[in-house]
Amino acid sequence: MEKDLVEYIVKSLVDDPSLVKVSVVEGEKSTILELRVGPGDIGKVIGKHGRIAKAIRTVLQAAVANSGKHTVLEILD
Repeated sequence: MEKDLVEYIVKSLVDDPSLVKVSVVEGEKSTILELRVGPGDIGKVIGKHGRIAKAIRTVLQAAVANSGKHTVLEILD
C-alpha cells in the first residue's frame, strides 16, 4: 500500500513517470521505501528547501499510522 501511494504521488509530479521506481526494504520494526526518478525530475520531487519531499513523507506517515511500523522514504539519485 505504501509503495503504491508513493508511486502515485511521485508519478503525478514528474515529467517522465516511466522512470519512477520504488523499492521496499522490510525490517522487523521499520520499512524503507527507496525512491528513484529520472535525472531531470529529482528537483521536482524534492522541491524548494525540501518542501515537497517533506509533504510526501507526511502523507506517508499518516497513511501508515495505524500499522505500528516506522516507515522511511529515501530519495536516491
